[in-house]
Amino acid sequence: MKFTVLTIFPEMFAPLKESILKRAQEAGLLEIALVNFRDYAESKHKNVDDIPYGGGSGMVLKPEPLFKAVRNLPEPAGSRRIILLSPQGKKFEQREALRLAGYDELVLLCGHYEGFDERIRVLVDEEMSIGDYVLTGGELAAMVMIDSVARLLPGVLGNSVSQEDDSHSQGLLEYPQYTRPPDFEGMQVPEVLLSGHHANIERWRRKESLRRTLLKRSDLIPQIEFQQTDYPLLEELTLDHPEIKIYREKWEHLKPALKRRQRIKSE
Repeated sequence: MKFTVLTIFPEMFAPLKESILKRAQEAGLLEIALVNFRDYAESKHKNVDDIPYGGGSGMVLKPEPLFKAVRNLPEPAGSRRIILLSPQGKKFEQREALRLAGYDELVLLCGHYEGFDERIRVLVDEEMSIGDYVLTGGELAAMVMIDSVARLLPGVLGNSVSQEDDSHSQGLLEYPQYTRPPDFEGMQVPEVLLSGHHANIERWRRKESLRRTLLKRSDLIPQIEFQQTDYPLLEELTLDHPEIKIYREKWEHLKPALKRRQRIKSE
């Protein structure tokens, strides 16, 4: 997959040459191309911004450099999506990362200064924002998107690493993780994780993911992909945390299906 970033500050993208993304680029799993659209400015001093019509504070990115930069991009080898990083865009979430990972190339346009000439919007397929706050430019947002999408590509995290249990991958937060030592300053690793009983470990992990999501991020409940086997786990959780009973209607539909399954199994 290829990421092409249009920016006037290509030096900001140095972190993308480190760690996992560095190895992925060296292995040919992804390519990151940085295009300084200041190179396409027409003025003597390579100005890419100007004062806004109608007055106001700050400077606005001019349309000419970005139009020229986009029009001079190499022909895509496959599917391409051009995205403008903007606080007015659709919020970038895990499901959007999954969708974008299906393209062969993502072109990310990084705004800066007070904003950009409105006509620049005709260049793009969509606008995206990494959150409801304002940054000094789109560069940090572009790096977040690149990192999030790139790790979904086959082989980037290594063949033995799965993203299925990541927070937000199934609408749930990830379960607690532990490593050695089993006892650190009196804090014990849960016995179930030391038992070697894989079915019990999977049940514990699912229950903890449900617990964390319901208690920490109740706003994610509409996105959770509840399973029939979640019903007893959810009922157990309501005993420990009565406050989550208010969400019971969200999973009540699981109860009849689970009972039918248990009846068929007993027959």
